[in-house]
Amino acid sequence: MSRQIVKVEQIEIRYLVDGAQTGGLGLFEMKVPAGAHVPPPHSHSNNEECVYVLEGVLRYSVDDETRDLKPGEWMSTPRGSVHHFSNPGLETARTLVMLTPDIGEQFFRDVGALADAGGPPDRAKLMAVMTRYGLVPAAPPAPAHDRQQPEHFSRFQAADLR
Repeated sequence: MSRQIVKVEQIEIRYLVDGAQTGGLGLFEMKVPAGAHVPPPHSHSNNEECVYVLEGVLRYSVDDETRDLKPGEWMSTPRGSVHHFSNPGLETARTLVMLTPDIGEQFFRDVGALADAGGPPDRAKLMAVMTRYGLVPAAPPAPAHDRQQPEHFSRFQAADLR
């Protein structure tokens, strides 16, 4: 494993444990600057995820629950649950993310290549990468009056992926 930083637009990912080769647990550090473009709401068909905040504030949603996580706080995402995150704060949020089984560093390299190619990412290629790693984009969001509105939106909105 390289332990190099993988960039997906403004987000930085540094793998500490890449479990993709063995089908085991993976662990990476993720830095999310304030206002960063983030992935669309999605679920994992084969993985469970846990996010633990080290610095800053990370807004994290799992199904119908949304919390602003501060240092020392965490949330888990069961397999199949729709989740999403953003950074509503003024400083970079730094987190540890655990996936089991891991999807691996290569997923982020593949998505980063599409996201950082200039202009909007190729929808079909992005869907193919997500599908290959077991990610499922969520249905378009409910009307604003029916849910809590996140502060920051991604240019990778789920509706764009359908």
